[in-house]
Amino acid sequence: MYLDAEGRELAVMTGEFTGGDVEILRGDLTAILYERTRARCEYRFGDSITTLTETADGVRAEFERGAPQTFDLVIGADGIHSRVRRLTFGPERDYAHHLGYYYCVAGAPGFGHDVRRPERLTACAWNAPGRMAARGGSKGSHLYLFASPELHGARGDVAAQRRLITEQFAGMGGEVPAMLAELDQLDDFYLDAIAQVRIQGRYTAGRVALVGDSGYGNTLGGFGTGLAVVGAYVLAGELAVADGGHEAAYARYDEIMRRYAKIAGNSNAGRFMAPKTARGIRGRNWLLGSRAFGLMMKYGDKAANDIDLADYRALAGARPAEGLASRVRPGARSGLAWAGTQGPFDMTILMLVTVIRVAADRCGQRRARRRRGTTTRQRRRGRGRGRRAGASGRSATLPGSSA
Repeated sequence: MYLDAEGRELAVMTGEFTGGDVEILRGDLTAILYERTRARCEYRFGDSITTLTETADGVRAEFERGAPQTFDLVIGADGIHSRVRRLTFGPERDYAHHLGYYYCVAGAPGFGHDVRRPERLTACAWNAPGRMAARGGSKGSHLYLFASPELHGARGDVAAQRRLITEQFAGMGGEVPAMLAELDQLDDFYLDAIAQVRIQGRYTAGRVALVGDSGYGNTLGGFGTGLAVVGAYVLAGELAVADGGHEAAYARYDEIMRRYAKIAGNSNAGRFMAPKTARGIRGRNWLLGSRAFGLMMKYGDKAANDIDLADYRALAGARPAEGLASRVRPGARSGLAWAGTQGPFDMTILMLVTVIRVAADRCGQRRARRRRGTTTRQRRRGRGRGRRAGASGRSATLPGSSA
């Protein structure tokens, strides 16, 4: 809800637009996935990779703290500032592009909210040209956006980052002065650029694959977590169908996700949430209350659902040479149907993870051993129509840091 300095309502951005049909705080989603997988996956917290060296039969990974190990596959799902991408594909400047804004999240989301109530969390926001400050909502206690050229070293010193926010938002009205007075008391604090990842060609190289923001991220673009979940599902499913043959699986993953990842688009959340002129702010407020905004939401929903997700559990029992084209009926939508741990399809889907090891057993199953971050094994039920699920909240994973 956008307010003026006196607290009068100017415009409303609906929860369906910011969070989709189903909204799950990222911390809650992470806890659910961790609890479902911790007995079967090895989690290594407080460590990061430093080098990756591909060999004839695997990838040797060296760590900041742990002993080196060799793995069958490396899955880089470590965010827009992916260290896996940098070590495998090249410097970050070649792939992550600054979009002219920064954002900051401070404090945990949902503070003071009764979790027994089904209502979405509501945020109140105030604008000035090139700036937006919001209190409450699903991102955090505070959310700040401001226009700025790239600030080198802005992600290092938290104390300096807090001072930067105080300087940037000095003089704004509404509840912003009270928010700035609270800022030093909020433990959770994260500041980063609004950026887009652009990779021409494949999301894979040798035994390495990129999933989620590391391969097709667009900060605050509205599709990040959903794209990551779909990407992880497709990659794990293709590996299962290919009986662990990563070359065939990676080729199919690239083909499927190259098309679907276009939903991240070239949008810039900063321009929409914090227009640089007073006229731009008034235009945004008008749009939020117009019929055009409803049509824009319908287009976004259509784009989010524009993928045919195969039932990989069933396909994993088919001969790999048959491929998916002969198995998936054109136009069919199977939804995100994860089968759990029973049956022939038994593969861990990895998100915010760096390394997995694949090993075959006599049943032809594939098991992934996690090395870092968060794994995802998610079931989506229904008649097969994929629905957009937005997982709100934030990730404070820094490049090369542990989850």
